[in-house]
Amino acid sequence: MNVYLIFFFEANVFDGELESRELFGKKSLNIALNRKRSYGESYMTDLELAVAPMHRLCKKAGADRVSEAAAKELAEALEEIGVKIAKEALDFAMHAGRKTIKAEDIEIAAKKVMGK
Repeated sequence: MNVYLIFFFEANVFDGELESRELFGKKSLNIALNRKRSYGESYMTDLELAVAPMHRLCKKAGADRVSEAAAKELAEALEEIGVKIAKEALDFAMHAGRKTIKAEDIEIAAKKVMGK
């Protein structure tokens, strides 16, 4: 995920208009934006989250036994939610004119994605 975040900062998007910075060429800008758009649509085969913590989370929730498939499914679900939150946080940071996602961006994005 870190590789994609580096490419996301190549553009500012305000009111649907695309502003390229002189530091980056248009080709790299288009590649970055296409990666941003398509990342959520692709099926994630390599998990960023380890399966062992998913077992521990299920056990914390009261489960006596947790199958490997269930732990992997939980990891995939949490990763999907995490990517959605990160995308929203990135949009908030870019709108504020920053390249860095801050804790408050994540907090606001999590509330928006989780519906709280």
